[in-house]
Amino acid sequence: MINFEEELKNYSPSLEVEEAENAIYGRDLTDVTDIITELIQDFKRVNR
Repeated sequence: MINFEEELKNYSPSLEVEEAENAIYGRDLTDVTDIITELIQDFKRVNR
């Protein structure tokens, strides 16, 4: 039978996962909310 406690002690994440994590969290991505906010601001400027 597998001893999960012992397996967890031996676990260490692979470098690829850590590198991917840093790449994902380190980027400033524009999401839909940012785009809509910018469109609303542009609309308000044009209609003043």
